[in-house]
Amino acid sequence: MKKYDAIVIGTGQAGPALAARLSAADMKVAVIERERFGGTCVNTGCIPTKTLVASAYAAHLTRRAGDYGVTIGGAIGVDMKRVKTRKDEVSGRSNKGVEDWMRGLKNGTVYHGHARFEGPRAVSVNGEILEAEKIFINVGGRALIPQMPGLSEIPYLTNSSMMDVDFLPEHLVIIGGSYIGLEFAQMYRRFGAQVTVVEMGSRLIGREDEAVSDAIRQILADEGIDIRLDAKCISAHKSADGVEVGLDCADPRRQLRGSHLLLAVGRTPNTHDLGLDKAGVKIDSAGYITVDDQLRTSVPGIWALGDCNRKGAFTHTSYNDYEIVAANLLDNDPRKVSDRIMTYGLFIDPPLGRVGMTEAEVRKSGRKALIATRPMTRVSRAVEKGETQGFMKVVVDAESRQILGAAILGVTGDEVIHVLLDVMYAKAPYTTVSRAMHIHPTVSELLPTLLQDLKPLQ
Repeated sequence: MKKYDAIVIGTGQAGPALAARLSAADMKVAVIERERFGGTCVNTGCIPTKTLVASAYAAHLTRRAGDYGVTIGGAIGVDMKRVKTRKDEVSGRSNKGVEDWMRGLKNGTVYHGHARFEGPRAVSVNGEILEAEKIFINVGGRALIPQMPGLSEIPYLTNSSMMDVDFLPEHLVIIGGSYIGLEFAQMYRRFGAQVTVVEMGSRLIGREDEAVSDAIRQILADEGIDIRLDAKCISAHKSADGVEVGLDCADPRRQLRGSHLLLAVGRTPNTHDLGLDKAGVKIDSAGYITVDDQLRTSVPGIWALGDCNRKGAFTHTSYNDYEIVAANLLDNDPRKVSDRIMTYGLFIDPPLGRVGMTEAEVRKSGRKALIATRPMTRVSRAVEKGETQGFMKVVVDAESRQILGAAILGVTGDEVIHVLLDVMYAKAPYTTVSRAMHIHPTVSELLPTLLQDLKPLQ
């Protein structure tokens, strides 16, 4: 039995930074990783997918060269093996960086193996028992595999196995019309594949306002992506040349064929094989670890950070979890999860930047509010770049004058949204932005103009 001051299980976005802080505080730390260092973001999520998005954007822009008066001789082709190699190089550097960082901790010991709880203070790994008064769970999540008729009889892809693809599918069928599915849909369409998105709901990304969903659907449709909505009962079967997907159990005629199938219907936490019951750690019905506002589990001395705690499903929420735990443990700073304002992006092109409440949520709250919208066709930077799809929208509390939420679907929208986010954290009135002088020509310069056009939300 080996004793440590702290054990960190998993090396996603929260684990390594926390291990480093604990080590710097002269705590003896054990870091356990069963697969690849860096977790989802580094290996199968943000970094590799955004690298692929960049390659797809280059292909798309090259095809549009004539719009900018640029002449390119010959046909435009995409070398998928080179695309994958570039992705692997970028992702691999990050993976190696995290591993080197952890192995270089002055008070750290790395265990490469699967961790299982043997009690509230004990964890087994590679046949050894490790003990610590503080244990931090950062095990992340994986693709959810739905209970779909026929699925067990056919090969399929997930966001993880898509990282091994070095060829162009003839016709990629994607089940799931939300963030992951739509990013893969656009990138593979731009690589040259035929793409169909199948969604059970009546619109794409149902958590967004209807106007956002409709605009994104149009953006993707304009690029030739086939979108099938209201697929209430989905089935999958082998066909002679790939897969056959049924969209309606009551109508066998409603179906489509493709060469490859990608599942993008959600995520599930990696908690099923941790032995949490032996430690007494409570989970909810979906397997997520139950935590309080400072990320403490039901067992004193055990914390859960990142995608496994249902407090956020993004790299930035995971890293913020680390900051909250470190602040409470090491800085005498009582930070809480409830203090943060939810923000995230959808990295299609153009991207969506989102912060705070949606218009629908504001309406449901019943509060008096103001709203303003502006199409990207009226943003000079977007016009100059020839990328005018999308719009800006902001909702403001009519009484406090504080910004409640915003959506920026348009060129650099994922960056511009932070102008509003920072003002929201400061709890400053919207006039802080509307009276500011921004640089011309930028997308951000239209935020003051947008806020000067607020009208009562009807």
